[in-house]
Amino acid sequence: MMDYPKPDDETEDCGCSETPATRQSLYSDARAELRRRDFAKFLATVGGLTAVASLTAPLASTTQVFERSYEGPIYSDGVTLVDGEGEPIQEGRLSEGEHMTVFPEPRPGIEDAPTLLVRYSESAYSNVKEGFTVSGYAAFSKVCTHAGCMVGNRDGDLLVCPCHFGKFDPLSGASVEGGPPGRALPQLPITISSDGTLIATGDFEGPVGPGGE
Repeated sequence: MMDYPKPDDETEDCGCSETPATRQSLYSDARAELRRRDFAKFLATVGGLTAVASLTAPLASTTQVFERSYEGPIYSDGVTLVDGEGEPIQEGRLSEGEHMTVFPEPRPGIEDAPTLLVRYSESAYSNVKEGFTVSGYAAFSKVCTHAGCMVGNRDGDLLVCPCHFGKFDPLSGASVEGGPPGRALPQLPITISSDGTLIATGDFEGPVGPGGE
């Protein structure tokens, strides 16, 4: 009868030096490495999502378009221009070369209608209709005529839409000077009331936002 080696027999030709402790160490190292790799992938994924979120948040704020269910005029004769706090805009509010966002004084049936107010010397304007500037002020819809994003960045004197980089020249009736918009920003006729505040004398000269060509 042939004798077979028992499991605890030592053989010289095995060449194995692995012990239970060594085997556990090897497995532990391999599993730890896998865990480290999985954790690194997890961190990369979270980091990527965080980066996307950080880019999306400011983009979302620039793509908010003006929407209203009210179908009547946005401005009308005598409507006061106010800032974001509802304070009327006084004649000395801006210096030459400055701009700000204003709104029509709230009244029933109308939501916020963002409007860009700029100020330059009267002689700087060209191709602007009579009655549309006063004391160096001019006002235009802030809603881009391309995709409805909010225009508000600057490139020198040009007003720039951050979504697709449409450029408008406020010194020439907000005419299109670059990018995809198909028409100028509608201008608002304005004047100064007897108490020194800026008021509209009518509504925008054209439709607000995309379309309407």
